[in-house]
Parts: sequence; C-alpha cells; structure tokens
Amino acid sequence: MHVPTVIDQIWRTHASSMRGALARRLGDLDRAEEALQEALAEALRKWPHSGVPDEPAAWLVTTGWHRAVDVLRREQVGRAKLTLLYPPTPPTPPSYNGGDDTLALIFGCCHPALPEPARIALTLRAVCGLTTEEIAAAFLVPTPTMAQRLVRANRLIRDRSVPFRTPAPEELADRLGPVLTVIYLVYNEGYLANSSATEQRRDLATQALALAGQLDLLMPTEPEVGGLAVLLALCEARAASRFDDDGRLVLLSDQDRSRWNQRAIQAAVDKLDRVLARRRPGPYQTHAAIAALHATAESANQTDWAQIRLLYLELFRQTSSPLALLSASVATWRAVGAQRALWEVDQLAARLDGYRLYHATRAELLRELGREAEAAHALQRALALTANPAERVLLTERLTVYSHSAAIG
Repeated sequence: MHVPTVIDQIWRTHASSMRGALARRLGDLDRAEEALQEALAEALRKWPHSGVPDEPAAWLVTTGWHRAVDVLRREQVGRAKLTLLYPPTPPTPPSYNGGDDTLALIFGCCHPALPEPARIALTLRAVCGLTTEEIAAAFLVPTPTMAQRLVRANRLIRDRSVPFRTPAPEELADRLGPVLTVIYLVYNEGYLANSSATEQRRDLATQALALAGQLDLLMPTEPEVGGLAVLLALCEARAASRFDDDGRLVLLSDQDRSRWNQRAIQAAVDKLDRVLARRRPGPYQTHAAIAALHATAESANQTDWAQIRLLYLELFRQTSSPLALLSASVATWRAVGAQRALWEVDQLAARLDGYRLYHATRAELLRELGREAEAAHALQRALALTANPAERVLLTERLTVYSHSAAIG
C-alpha cells in the first residue's frame, strides 16, 4: 500500500475531526495544526517500515498530542500553561473515535473578538482546509491581500489571547452568522472549485451538506439555518446534471432536468415553506427561494425571471453584495431584455472588474446585442480570471465562436 496515498486519503476524510480533537484539548488551533503536521511527517517516516496502523487517524491524533506536549514542556510559557491546564497528573492524549468535531470547531473559531471577515477566512483556512487562493476567490480579493489578512488575523488571536473553546449554548447565536457563511462557502468551493486542479470537490460539498444538516438539528428554530439547509439541498438536487460524461460544465439553461432529484427538490420546497412561515426573513432564505424557483421551473424559458429579479434585489438589500446585483441583471436580461441588463451590469464595473463572471455575463449580453468584437474582448478578460478547468474549456469554446463571428462581421 502506497503510504503517501493512504495519508492523503486520511487527511481528506479526517483532517477536520482530528484537528478538532487536538484543538479542544490544547485550547489552541495553531498548536493543533502544527502538531498534526508533525504527526504526518512521523507517519511518512514510520509507516513504510512498520505498516499502516489499524486506526491511522487515532494514531495521528495521539502522535500529534505527544508532539504538542513536548513543545509545551520545552517552552517556559508552555510549562506554565501546561501546569495550569493539567495540574498534578501527567497529560493523557485526547480520545479519538472518528467522530466529527468540525461543527464545534467552526463555532470555536468564529470568536466575536475578531472582525467577522477575519473569523470567516481563518475558519476556512484552519478548519476546512481551503487554500489562501481559494479563500481569496471566495472573497473576490487578490491572493496577496488575503494572505496579509490571514497573517493579521493570526496576530490578533495571539495579541488578544483569544481562547479556542466550544462556545456555551447561549453563545451560539452570536456566532451563527459567520458559521453559516463558512458552511456556504465550503459548499460553493465543492460545487465549483476555484482551482486549476479539479472541476469540483465532492468531498467539500459532502462535508458542507453534513454540517448544514447538523446545524439544522442543533438550532431547529433558526430560520436562516433552515434556509441554508434548503439552499444546499436544492443545489445538490441538481448536481448530477452539472457536468457531462466528459467532465464538461453544463449551464443551468442546458441541463437535463429529468436528471434532477425531484424527490429531494419537493422535500426542500416543503421545508422552505415551513421556514418562511416563521416570518423572520434573511439572506439564506431569500437565496433558497431563488433556488426553489429555478428547481421547480419546467425549463429555463418557463422560469419566473421577474420574480427572481425581485428576490435578487431583496438579497442585495439584505447583504449589499454586488454579486446579488449581477445575478439580478441576468434575470433582467431574461425578463426585460439585454440592453437594460447590460446597463445594469456596467454599473458594477468598479466593484466587480476582477470577477470572472462579471465579464462572462457582460460578454453574453454584448453578443446578444450584436457587439461581437466587444463580446470577445470581455470573454478574454473572463478567461484570464478563470482557474477552474471546466469553466476554462467552456469559455475557450465560446471565445472561438465569438472571435469567428467578430471576424466575419
């Protein structure tokens, strides 16, 4: 058995729960991460000769714990901390039975002492394992900017001595907003990766769905929790049709709707009705309502685009996100026409010039209006900003068509 492959599989499956088991006991997320990295290095050294243990994840947690304790003992401050944490008795390793501590770890990371964007970015990096590049793409900022933000956030944690611990039940509501955002962004990365390595990451999508389900069980009376659960369920019900057999991206308007999971869609719509009946609106409920309109329409042409446009404008009112306005402009295109939609898109230039879908949307509108050369230029800009391989294939094919049309014109 190829040890590096085994370790990679274990890391993909258990990284969050292993990190959580150590962080809960150490009270320090950075130390937990460093300890796990040491344990992985030890596994690479030992397992080729001794064989993979029967419970490899538990072995890594125990080994990581011993490495962390060794470091604490070598540090003067660490010795004092060790004395306080584990007074007269020798420290024992944390138990690890494969249970998933990820949701508790996310709540623990979303400490209100940090600014909300910093909480979200740190949690995505430290708990969910997203790269700095992926987080930067989620926040629509350059990678160096996000790297600096993460460094500053880590410094704030140290300077303010922010403790890592699972919050008490009465503290959950204050941390809920960032927790919802983390789960949503993890699903987005799994649904369509901001990476040149793969089209989608089903491991992340599956993790986010599980976290949304756990959160819904934990806080069943919170409408926004229910809204997020419905939103992800509706997206997942369409997931089987998003790529063809060759791994090529299929846009919503071209998807085979007979492949959508109609039972899951109906269950999600029924749940959304119950959530909306609580009359405590929020952005995840609004987004779920938009997804429900798409999921229940018989075709793209029969979609209620006027209602979707109104819902996206409401989403913008709730979030101030320019992405909501960009999506509203697509609905404007379908409900009103390309000329009005292009005017709306152009108003977003200053805020979304670095976002690939801004330029891709603009290219579609320009082409419909017969402005082929401008459409090709906009598509070139979109392609330059795109890393996902399936998106790049789609945009490259479109660019060939657009450029040919422009040359003929």
